[in-house]
Amino acid sequence: MALSETTEIHQFTCLDNNFGVLVHDRDSGTTVAIDVPHAAAYEQALEQTGWTLSHILITHHHWDHVQGLGDLKRATGATVIGPERSRQKIAELDRTVEDGDDVLCGPYEIAAISTPGHTLDQISWYFPAIGMAHTGDTLFSLGCGRVFEGDMEMMWSSLSKLMRQLPDDTVIYCGHEYTEANANFALTIEPDNTDLQARAAEVTALRAGGEATLPTTMKREKATNPFLRAGEASVAAALGMDGKSAEEIFAEIRTRKDNA
Repeated sequence: MALSETTEIHQFTCLDNNFGVLVHDRDSGTTVAIDVPHAAAYEQALEQTGWTLSHILITHHHWDHVQGLGDLKRATGATVIGPERSRQKIAELDRTVEDGDDVLCGPYEIAAISTPGHTLDQISWYFPAIGMAHTGDTLFSLGCGRVFEGDMEMMWSSLSKLMRQLPDDTVIYCGHEYTEANANFALTIEPDNTDLQARAAEVTALRAGGEATLPTTMKREKATNPFLRAGEASVAAALGMDGKSAEEIFAEIRTRKDNA
């Protein structure tokens, strides 16, 4: 039986607007957590599902992604894997990875994709066998992370890399529930984008019902996310930036979002 048929993914909320994610294979019993914003939320999710945690993947060092890591590792004995650039910042790491490394967590072969910009150590994790990726705080639904430690060129390069390396049907999970605010901003950039209009309406309905707006897909993000669409002629025209590079247009969009 294909791994995609034996995998279950459980997403749940942590803190105010963070997501916790568990990836579980029924056959092997392998359970992989991605980031640990809050240990108690993970322990509750594990109790509810009946799964035993085996591995923890870390995307970056920010407190709202790792503050529960120590407690969860002590409670479960899970193996912790994260960015080499985080080695001096995250004491609980058992193994570190660089861009392009593959790690094996039970039956899952997971690719580490370095996507710096939000932080210098940011890793996005791609599970090709199940068509799923977790992009941390690099790519959000209809948005992207603030550029804190890197620069605009670095962030645009990381987003472009994800567009190149992740197939359109990849299911995307990320660190935060920011989609409604992102949709409102995206409409100021491309108000005539019909795909975006439909997505924004869907997001409003989901949030009104208390439902999560994630996961999303790479195909959907390419059609609606203004930060991924900086290379589109229609976006350049909408911003009055015809002839400008995608990188310049991305920087303008990110600056507008920062100041929104």
